[in-house]
Amino acid sequence: MSELTPASIQPDAAPAIREAPPVIELHDVCMSFAKPSGAPLPVLAGVDLTLREGEILGLLGRSGSGKSTLLRIAGGLVQPTSGQVRYRGAPLAGPAEGIGVVFQTFALYPWLTVLDNVELGLDASGLPRDVIRQRALSVIELIGLDGFESAFPRELSGGMRQRVGFARALVGEPALLLMDEPFSALDVLTADTLRMDFLDLWAARQLPTKAVLLVTHNIEEAVQMCDRVLVLGAHPGHIVAELGIPLPHPRQRLDSQFQALANEIYAILTARLVESLDAQRKGSPDFTQRLPVVSSHRIDGFIETLAAGSSNGYAELSKIAGPLLKVNELLPAAAALHILAFAELHDGAIRLTAAGRVYAQGRAADRKRLLREHLEHFVPLAGHIRAVLDERDGHRAPRERFELELEDHLNRQDAADTLRTVIDWGRASGLYTYDDATRMFGAGDD
Repeated sequence: MSELTPASIQPDAAPAIREAPPVIELHDVCMSFAKPSGAPLPVLAGVDLTLREGEILGLLGRSGSGKSTLLRIAGGLVQPTSGQVRYRGAPLAGPAEGIGVVFQTFALYPWLTVLDNVELGLDASGLPRDVIRQRALSVIELIGLDGFESAFPRELSGGMRQRVGFARALVGEPALLLMDEPFSALDVLTADTLRMDFLDLWAARQLPTKAVLLVTHNIEEAVQMCDRVLVLGAHPGHIVAELGIPLPHPRQRLDSQFQALANEIYAILTARLVESLDAQRKGSPDFTQRLPVVSSHRIDGFIETLAAGSSNGYAELSKIAGPLLKVNELLPAAAALHILAFAELHDGAIRLTAAGRVYAQGRAADRKRLLREHLEHFVPLAGHIRAVLDERDGHRAPRERFELELEDHLNRQDAADTLRTVIDWGRASGLYTYDDATRMFGAGDD
């Protein structure tokens, strides 16, 4: 585990945060859901975290690491299977006063004005109407929406709609603000502006909030905003590393210390990703390996980019994340190349294998043949589907047959995502066909 000294708005604020009272505490939190068979499917395992007053804590991890589930547990929206959750020193048994949530989607009522949407944040408070109105107007002005009180969501840009989401969460003066990828649905410039505006309000102590728990896919966002970052591993979600961010605000992405921290997080994530992929290959039965949702066209483009813009097909992920792919797109694409043995991941970097370089230079027919060979050799589910088709009269099989097999080992979403991917790769390679209207697989090119 890598550990640095956490810092807050000022470089000397870390001791104050370490001595501040905790706002939310999770101890040995585990969460499981039921598979179709009734067997438990672990989502979180043994999570411990403490978030103190004056701190922005980031939860960072790839899909499947349970970040959003952990956030919902911290908000009292779902109860963990086991473990303890304490909010401001008392057990948290459900939604509690003083906890606000900003969602990834704007979640606004389109038939209500900005003011009405914000006032909903105090709907169950029992406060007099005039007090609710004044508090709503105050937070609307604070968040930069003054003059838009009577506007409807359809009249607003994405950034302004998310500001309404922030205002609605803040109007209740929450001690704890939970943010579930609040900037991910926005374009890059709008997201950056909203992040900086939020940090300015936080630094100036103009927000009622005492602590923030931020779920994000974006490594640069985590380094820019957070005092501490917890990196989660997946399947089930668990904390694999904790890093403090000892940088004063405002933080500059091109600063060498900023880049060093981002590179360290990339290295941790890629190391865990490779470990996870390797561990899945050793599982039984091996055809239940999770596959990332990455199309064959994305594979083509990523390989071409690596071949054209790097030395011998080598690139650091931190340097290609911004201009080429978002982090939540980059890591799945890198995982796909690793699974197919077209590239290798190591220490936050990716390098094309010899097969990957041949693929980059090949014509369409050559790529199709090579993809088929690698599918059969390195993706057991693809080989399993083809073997079933070969054994059957008519060489056809229903999708449900493979869904049921996968759902015995994966949750329903992971099973659906894995099938979606293997269908795309199989079609592109000619290994088999798939008809969505009949939900049937058929034999491909011979």
